[in-house]
This record gives sequence, structure tokens and C-alpha cells, in this order.
Amino acid sequence: MKQILMVGAGSVGGFFGAQLAKANLSVSFLLRPKTLAAVKQNGLTIRSASGSFTVHPPAASDPRELAKPDLIILSVKAYDLDEVLTQIEPVMTERTVILTLQNGVDTEDRIVARFQRDCVVGGIAFIYSKIVEPGVIDHYKRGAVSVGELMGHHSARVLAIADLFKQAGIPCQLADDIRRSKWEKMCWNCVFNPLTVLIDDKVAKALDHPEMLRVIHQIVGEIVAVAATVKVPLAADMADKVVRWTQEIRDIHTSMYDDWKAGRQTEIDYLNGYVAKLGRELGIPTPLNDMLTAVIKTITEKDRTGPGILRIEGAVVQPVSLDRAAIAALPAEQQLDISTVMPGMQGKGIRLKALLDVPALAIKADHVTIHSGDGKYSASLTLEQAKSFGVLVYELDGAPLPESKGGPFRLVTPGLGDLCANVKGVARIEVTVGTGVDTRPKKC
Repeated sequence: MKQILMVGAGSVGGFFGAQLAKANLSVSFLLRPKTLAAVKQNGLTIRSASGSFTVHPPAASDPRELAKPDLIILSVKAYDLDEVLTQIEPVMTERTVILTLQNGVDTEDRIVARFQRDCVVGGIAFIYSKIVEPGVIDHYKRGAVSVGELMGHHSARVLAIADLFKQAGIPCQLADDIRRSKWEKMCWNCVFNPLTVLIDDKVAKALDHPEMLRVIHQIVGEIVAVAATVKVPLAADMADKVVRWTQEIRDIHTSMYDDWKAGRQTEIDYLNGYVAKLGRELGIPTPLNDMLTAVIKTITEKDRTGPGILRIEGAVVQPVSLDRAAIAALPAEQQLDISTVMPGMQGKGIRLKALLDVPALAIKADHVTIHSGDGKYSASLTLEQAKSFGVLVYELDGAPLPESKGGPFRLVTPGLGDLCANVKGVARIEVTVGTGVDTRPKKC
């Protein structure tokens, strides 16, 4: 295996790839544009208490611009796998081997299903490191890997991979049962990744409370039950092992915590979410993993924006966002058939009063400004006018109001007379103290 392609230069791939490159092995990097620009200009830097260094490896955003690899090491997030497989497919040959250093337990099966051949060696990374900025990784603890064939034998290729890591000074263990090893790490990930987000603290916080230790045992118990059903038996004392493994890394946050704090997507769907999904398919209850999946998504996912989302903000205690389903769920007495205000059309509308009842308004709020999504049009009404006459049309013939009719949301004000307001493509309702921006002509 002369040519190595490292896919990604994040906290895991950046560290191990740089160590391989430092050892003068033929390593190139497949990178996203922002990281690629940084590495091309400044190199790839590892800052560590054990010694900092910078390497300048070949890098590109298209693998066809690099040497054809014998070994591809995947270190990207699990949710990026399909995109990455599409990228590397043009440089794959019958001899190319893929090593996975990713969280989750289904990556290898997904790759085999995609390429329809035995091209995968499973791997696990044991490391605590963080991305400082593109091309700069801070390394704090550990830095070892475990690799193994899915069938458990010590093949020539897995021995060659282990030798590459050892040449670079990276501790590498040969796993006799890599699937089991990955499920064991899955237990750790499914406990401490979500818990550090929930408690907004280091793993020590979870370790130091007896009540939380009982929860940890329950989380792991669900995973053990699911793993057993897919013929991966884990130790009866698996939860105790998870706690014991964590004692020497009490001071760390987790990758999920770091992703959350950096505003990045988390891997919850490939950790607790995967356990919960498999549990449903197999008929095994996984209530804690269900809960952790739902709560992490609720905490970490960004506010929805864009077409089909209406935001109420301004002089309110807390801004809120609503989609069509949320609007349709508001009180029935505030819903109306739009044929009563727009003859010849069949659909639904909601009185602005119902929308303005959702957020708590500031004490002195007295006006409401309704803005179009393109920012070109707005109508500012008094709070009383908005509540008495404003109607937001959101549905036509049982479907979202189309843009051709002023959708996805359209303001009409039947009964307001010469002060009528008609704003198409409404995206934002701004509560104000005093008059807001108003683009209406003096008379409609």
C-alpha cells in the first residue's frame, strides 16, 4: 500500500493523516474547499503537548487530481458518507481498500452495499482532539487506532494497514472482532456524546452523580439488547466497562458537544438514533435512546428559516417560527375559509390575532409590521388593526399557497377599508413599539 488518501482533515483525520505524512509516507488529502485553501497556504498543523508540527501534503477537492490510492482512510462524519463515496468512486479500483475511522456501526455495511465487493476494513479511533480552525488541530489525549477485518481474520491487507500506522508511531491494535469493538465504542458514544450536550459540561459531571450512573446503565442495557439481536453479543457488565473506561478521560467534552458548540450538525442519527431505529425494526424497546435522539435534535438543530417558515420577532419576549402545519394546529375558532375573504378561492387562512397570541408581546408593543420574504414590501398596522382585520392565507385547495397566488403566506385585511394591506410572500411578522416600515401606497 504505497499511496494513501485521507478523506477529511478534521479532529480525527487531520491528526492521523498528519502523523502518516510526517513519517514520509505517501499521503494525500481530499478536502472541502475552505480547508483545502488553508492547507495549501499554511500546511496542516498539529498542536500537541507531545510536540507540534506542520506538514504540507498534496491536497485537492477532487481525488482525480491526486495519486491513485491503494488505501483510502475515511474520517468524515457519518452523515457525509454517501457524498464522499460518490467523490471517491472515480479513483476506486478492484484493489483499493477503504479503512473507516468513523463513529457508528453501519458504515462498513453501507460501503460494501455501495461498491458490491469486499473492499472495507473496519477501524476505530481513540483520540481527543479539536479543530481550532481549518488546517489546525489541537491534540490533547490519546491517538491510537484499532483495525480489523469484518470476518475477524488477520489478512495481508489488515496487517499492512497496521504496519503503516506503526511506521508513523501510531499505536495500532489488531481487533479479532471489529464489529464487536465498534458496538462497544457505540455504547460509550451513545452515553457520553448526548449527555455532555444535555448537561452542557464535561463527562465528569455525568460520572459523579449516582442517579446518572443508573441512567447510564439503562442506556447501555438498551444497546446491548439491540446488539444481541443482530448477533453481536456484548459483555453483561458492559455499562460498568463504559464507566470504567471513562475515568481517565473525565475532563473531556465529546465530539457531539464540540459540534454543537461550533454550530455544526451532530451525528445523533448514527448513534442513539440508529439504536432507536434498529430497536423499532426488531421490536426491542429503546425508550432512553428514543428520548436522547429527540432531545439532542431539539437542542442542537438550528431555527428553521427559508420558504414555508414564518417568523414572529421584534418586540416579543422570545421569537417564534411556525410552518404551515403549526399554523393549521392553532385554535379552530381563529381559522377561516378564505372563500369568505377571497371569493372564488377555496382554502384556509388564520386570523393574525391567533398568530400574535403565540409569542408574549413586549409590554409597550403597539404595532405589527408584516414583511415579504424579499424585503421589498411591508405593511405596518396598529396592534388592534392587525388583531381585528388581519388574515394570513396559508392554504389553497388543500395544498400550500403557491407563489403565483402570493404564497407560501399572504396577508389580506378584509374590512380595513382605505387602510387595507395586501402583502404577498410573507416571511416575517415584526412586532414594534411605534410604527414600522410601511411600503403601502396611501390608498389600496
